[in-house]
Amino acid sequence: MKTLPILRKHTLSTWLVLGCSVITLVGCSDTSPAVSSPSPQATATPSAAVSPATKPASSAVDTTLPFKFPLTGLPTDTEVKSRPFMVMVENAPQARPQTGLDQADIVYEILAEGEITRFVSVFQSQPAQTIGPVRSIRPYFVEIGDALDAVIVHAGWSQDAMDMMAGRKLSHLDEVYGDGAYYWRSTERKAPHNLYTSVDKMKQGAKAHNFRAEWNGPLLTFAKEGQNKLTGAAVNYIQIPYIKGYFASYDYDAAEGVYKRSMEGKPHLDKESGKQLQAKNLLVLESKHKIVDKEGRREVDVFGPGKGVILQEGKSQSITWERKNGLLRAYDDKGIEVPLLPGNTWVQIVPEGTQLKME
Repeated sequence: MKTLPILRKHTLSTWLVLGCSVITLVGCSDTSPAVSSPSPQATATPSAAVSPATKPASSAVDTTLPFKFPLTGLPTDTEVKSRPFMVMVENAPQARPQTGLDQADIVYEILAEGEITRFVSVFQSQPAQTIGPVRSIRPYFVEIGDALDAVIVHAGWSQDAMDMMAGRKLSHLDEVYGDGAYYWRSTERKAPHNLYTSVDKMKQGAKAHNFRAEWNGPLLTFAKEGQNKLTGAAVNYIQIPYIKGYFASYDYDAAEGVYKRSMEGKPHLDKESGKQLQAKNLLVLESKHKIVDKEGRREVDVFGPGKGVILQEGKSQSITWERKNGLLRAYDDKGIEVPLLPGNTWVQIVPEGTQLKME
C-alpha cells in the first residue's frame, strides 16, 4: 500500500461548478434552535413528480439525445436551464445513513467544527424525493452555493453566514426561520438529526419566494467519449483520513467504472435505496485550514492555486487547481485543464499535509 502526501499548498477543489470561496469550516454546533415544530404533515415523505424530460440518463449513455445535464454531462432530451439546489447534509454518526446523496450531481465533503465532516450536496438532474438530514450553513458553504448560482437549502446558520447571504441577497430556504413548510421531520430519528426535504419541496419554496428560476451558473468541462485518459498510476483503493481518525475510503469497481464509497471501513449506503454511494469523478484536494473561534470553526482557502489529485476509471493524476470564472478548475502539469467524465462527482477537501493511503 502506498502512502502519498496529498500535495502541499492550499489545495481544495477543482473546477466543478464547485465555486467555493473562503471556507469557514463549521459543523456540529448550530447557533439556531435545534428543533422546530413540525407541521401536521411533518412526518409524511412527499412524492416528487418526475418529468420524463428531466429524467437522468441511464448507465447506458444514449448519445442520440440532443442536450446534456450541466453538472453531470449526461444526455437528456430537454435543455436544462433550472437552478440547482445546494443542500447541507449532516454526517454525524446519528445522521447515518443519509438519504439522497446517491442522487446528487456533485457532493463536497468538508471538515466541520467538532472534527466531523458535513456534505454540500448539489441537485439538478434528479428529482430526489428525500434528502437529509439537513443541517446549518456557514460562510464557506455559502461561497459554494453562490458560485453555483444555486438555491441554498439549510436549517440554521452562523451569523457570518447569514450576513453573507443577506448582503449578497442570495436565494435560500431556512427551515428554522420561516421556511418550515418546505421540510419535514422524520419520526424514525431524534432531532436535530431527523430533518428532510425533497426537490419537489424545494421547488415549492423557490416558487413561493419568487426566486429567479433560470440558472446563470458556470459550466463544467466534460471529456468526450474515450478522450480523457489520466496519466498517473492505477489506484484501486484510496483512504482519506480526516482529523481524529474520521475517515472515508473508496474502492474502484472496474465493472461499473466508478469508485464506491465507505465510511470507517463499511460501505456507505443510502438509507432509502440501500445503494452504495459512488463517484464517477473523485477529487481529493488539499487546503489551508485555520480554526477561528472556541467552537472550532475554521477558515479554508478555496481560491488557490493549490495541489490535489483526481481519480477516474481506476487511474489517478496529480493536478493543480485554481478558481477561474467562478469555478475551481483542475490543470495538469502542462497547464491544460483536466475534464470530468460524464457522471457524478465527489470532492474531498482536506487540510494541508493529509496523508492519503492509495493502492
